[in-house]
Amino acid sequence: MTTPTTAPSFTPSPTLRQLAFALALLSPLAASAQTSAPPEPLQTIARLDVDRYLGTWYEIAKYPNRFQRQCVADTSALYRLRDDGQLDVVNRCRQANGEVAEAVGRARQDGPADSPKLKVRFAPAWLSWLPMVWGNYWVIDLDPRYRLVAVSEPEREYLWILSRTPTVEADTYQALLGRLREKGFDLTRLERTVQPGKSD
Repeated sequence: MTTPTTAPSFTPSPTLRQLAFALALLSPLAASAQTSAPPEPLQTIARLDVDRYLGTWYEIAKYPNRFQRQCVADTSALYRLRDDGQLDVVNRCRQANGEVAEAVGRARQDGPADSPKLKVRFAPAWLSWLPMVWGNYWVIDLDPRYRLVAVSEPEREYLWILSRTPTVEADTYQALLGRLREKGFDLTRLERTVQPGKSD
């Protein structure tokens, strides 16, 4: 589209030019002021009693991820103690075709015997010597009765909320979400998991 030749010309006055220049300088500052500061380093719970943590946990919600893409419902995790002190991890979920998918992995504590930081791998055992096959599994929130837990990792790219039961009372769930928000998690990314008997 061409500009009409009859359009009136307009030359800004020095005052207007100075104002425009000042606004141009201030706009990046305004944008940076609106950008939230990066969250503090993620904190875990103080200590984890692994014996109490063993057993079955039901997934209540998660950040969507590529390795659970096939799961549509009934997602759970079973933790069993091994003779060598490590843990067997058995993840199960129901797929769209109705079949149950299962992934078996291994977990070990990263640090002392009560460390809430674990390393988990689902790669074959012969690759266990490679550091990159072990992912961070940090327990960041856990109720005193070991009934509801939130698990993540230092970058906050992954998040799982797990419960001993397939359903969680609404007020208990909302209280946990409030604590996760304070830890810097984007709750809009959370996806609720379909569990038997679960109602929204």
